[in-house]
Amino acid sequence: MPANNLPKGKLGETLAADFLKRKGYQILLRNFHCRWGEIDLIAKFQNILIFVEVKTRWGTPFGTPEEAVTPWKIRSLVRTAEYFKMLHPTTPAQMQIDVVAIELNQQGKLLRINHLTNVTG
Repeated sequence: MPANNLPKGKLGETLAADFLKRKGYQILLRNFHCRWGEIDLIAKFQNILIFVEVKTRWGTPFGTPEEAVTPWKIRSLVRTAEYFKMLHPTTPAQMQIDVVAIELNQQGKLLRINHLTNVTG
């Protein structure tokens, strides 16, 4: 990740985690890495293991955060989630992949947050 995106990414992950907690999600882990990729947030909600991709944008001159989640990225998320599940077999059996899309203004204030659930289903 380029250095200039690091603060934006961390801010987005924090905003997404807080948003999900307010909705009743339990955040289990942040920034799980393996050879197939990274998952920003791993959460549990109603006995479902949720793998969350967070996309944060300062405005939309290069498209919306939702548009940045490509089919290739979704495949990478699925493989990474399956690997995590293999390492942690006692976690809930049901899994899903969600996306939290965040838009910020130039001062870093939240303009919009959109939670897309079960993007592979």
